[in-house]
Amino acid sequence: MEQVRAVYVDQESQGRLAIKPLPLRTPLPSQALIRVKAISLNLGEVRAVLTIAEPGWRPGWDLAGIVEQAAADDSGPPAGARVVGFVPAGAWAEVVVVPTNALTQLPDNVSFAQAATLPVAGLTALYSLEQHGAIIGHRVLVTGASGGVGHLAVELANQGGAIVVASVRRSEREKHARAAGAHEVVVGEDPAAAAKFGPYDLILESLGGHSLGAAMKMIAPGGMCVLYGVSASSETTFDAATFMRTGGASLYGFILFHEIPHRPAAQGLARLVEMVAGGRLHPQIELEAPFEQIAEVAAKLYNRGIAGKAVLHL
Repeated sequence: MEQVRAVYVDQESQGRLAIKPLPLRTPLPSQALIRVKAISLNLGEVRAVLTIAEPGWRPGWDLAGIVEQAAADDSGPPAGARVVGFVPAGAWAEVVVVPTNALTQLPDNVSFAQAATLPVAGLTALYSLEQHGAIIGHRVLVTGASGGVGHLAVELANQGGAIVVASVRRSEREKHARAAGAHEVVVGEDPAAAAKFGPYDLILESLGGHSLGAAMKMIAPGGMCVLYGVSASSETTFDAATFMRTGGASLYGFILFHEIPHRPAAQGLARLVEMVAGGRLHPQIELEAPFEQIAEVAAKLYNRGIAGKAVLHL
């Protein structure tokens, strides 16, 4: 069986991550082999690596590269095509098997680095914003707006015609949120200061804990809070009476792996790639490094040392 260099969880290695030749799975008829050129890291997979992942697990969701072997059923891009893709695990490798319904072809003016930021962060931002319908003229609050998802969510909400308020933890990140299209920005650990610009028809919440409790007080009647992360805390308290009396308000638990069967990744990626190619969407890449620095970069992301996205090149 062919082997390729791939990242796997190794408890004895720095940052619990190591690289070595591992078996390449034989693709199904509806899957293509992708020679990976760039990957991006997400907090969720890095947290899993450092806390709960079993030895031998092969992490990685986001990848961009070149089709080395097209799908046997001719359902996807041809050999030699530049693509971006999404897999539930194993993207951090030289060659990856990817279902064609999770692949989108790239135009020449979208780099592999830009494309690699789009699968998890871009699809989460896009599908979260669409969870409550049209946002034209509506008030949208994005917490954690300096992160990979948050930055793209602010841009997409602005593109969709919303009145966008962004919440960031650090003052030096305010300029990034405004550059992405936020009409107002609040700074600090507590997004409650955003209440003066609300209430909000849609809130994208990524922190959990006290932040979620504050967000639940700011939902407009008939509005929705979409919870797609708990980077601060998985437990929260909120004023249930205020939430109930708002009328028609809802809290939606968002996880991309639940959404993908209903909205294939290829469809959302095609829309995101088109916006990047047209200069309407600008992935925020703060750090780029060689593939071999995976453990170091993962640790930096986990310790909140990176705003936006980290991309590794193969």
